[in-house]
Amino acid sequence: MKYVLSVLVENKFGVLARIAGLFSARGFNIDSLAVGETEDPTVSRMTIVVDADERTFEQVKKQLNKLIDVISIQDFTKKDYVDRELLLLKMNLTPQARSHIIEIVELLEGRILHVGTKTICVEIVGDKDKITTALQLFKPYGIKEVMRTGTVAISKD
Repeated sequence: MKYVLSVLVENKFGVLARIAGLFSARGFNIDSLAVGETEDPTVSRMTIVVDADERTFEQVKKQLNKLIDVISIQDFTKKDYVDRELLLLKMNLTPQARSHIIEIVELLEGRILHVGTKTICVEIVGDKDKITTALQLFKPYGIKEVMRTGTVAISKD
């Protein structure tokens, strides 16, 4: 099962490495990890998405709570929350493909960031399904580079 955690941590050197190490020591991969400063510059928020069984996940949450740099943990898995990912794409650009790519960007409510003679850079923001759909739609046009942030999430209440 996929679990989504929002973890507030002290914004200090080495915290990310300790938390990532805790997950790898338990033998499972982090599907997505996004970290950024909060409204308080001494605190960062980590959004962590993992695929694990419930027992293992509960153990990891307990271990996270023991880390001195962890301020709080919210498990969004069974809560009402909003999540987004950012996708930046660089694609081949041909005169024949130009209008099709622009149509897809508009359909997905994305933005064109740069148009060159041979490439186009596009930004798409949305949930995981929208990002996956965008990748499938743009694939036939020759994707040269992909940058995908992973999930960021915030509770609705």
